[in-house]
Amino acid sequence: MDASSSEHLWTSAEPAPGRRPDRHPARRLQALLYLLTALTTFAAGTVGWEPVVLGIDADVAASLPTHWMRGVLYAGAVLAVLTAHEAGHFIAARIHGIPATLPFFLPVPVLITGTLGAVIGMEGSRADRRQLFDIALAGPLAGLLVALPLLAIGMRDGIVTDANPFALPPLAAWMLGALRPDLVAGLTIAPNALFMAGWVGLLVTGLNMIPVSQLDGGHIAAAVFGRRSVWIARGTLLAAIAGIVLFGRYNWVVMVVMVAFIGTDHPPIRDADRPLGTLRTVLGLLAFIIPLVTFMPEPLALDGLE
Repeated sequence: MDASSSEHLWTSAEPAPGRRPDRHPARRLQALLYLLTALTTFAAGTVGWEPVVLGIDADVAASLPTHWMRGVLYAGAVLAVLTAHEAGHFIAARIHGIPATLPFFLPVPVLITGTLGAVIGMEGSRADRRQLFDIALAGPLAGLLVALPLLAIGMRDGIVTDANPFALPPLAAWMLGALRPDLVAGLTIAPNALFMAGWVGLLVTGLNMIPVSQLDGGHIAAAVFGRRSVWIARGTLLAAIAGIVLFGRYNWVVMVVMVAFIGTDHPPIRDADRPLGTLRTVLGLLAFIIPLVTFMPEPLALDGLE
């Protein structure tokens, strides 16, 4: 995911007299957020991905003697997934000469996942349709290249159980059936560090590939369909609202409000009439299979957590 902006995220304020200018204030923030995300994901893995809050009702210290390695493994794996996703965006942006920042990781003290993902800042208004397409698609593909093997290993080595509160999207359900033919009906695997890192990767990818606003899917839709993408974005938002009302999926209200606040339509891009080309158009249409197989309408059953 990237947060497109026409301005740099770092400041250019004059330093106080007698002080050397801080040339990279954004990097200090990025490093701090990375360390905090490492801490919250470590804590999430240590306590076993419980819906508890770090520092309030999460007894991380009690879990450290027996589960610290699980926390280390999960933190390393999920950070690898998120880093790969953002590196895909960053490298593609640099190849096309579009200024972009290093990623800003998003820690969260609620220890279900320990993170909300990551974002980069990019001067998206300087990208044309082809550049925007390449930058947007590179992130999800790079993230999946790391997330899917981790998920597969977690499934292969997972302990059999009759309940897992973390829902499986279609792609993950197919993988589980292929990798664990020993599981009879009604059985699944218990969450483990690599499974959860891959699961978070699918969740982040599925959300980012929804074709609205400045999500990766919104960028790809804007590149493939041009100005007509506004109708896809608005239709998607209306469908989401209808789904919330009809099926009671109130867990998505906050995200819908955020998208509506940021703006459903994609902002203007440079040289919007430049042809995308046959190969990119085909890849773009195929890319919309990704949210269909990775999105989870109900990612988590809280009553399934102890």
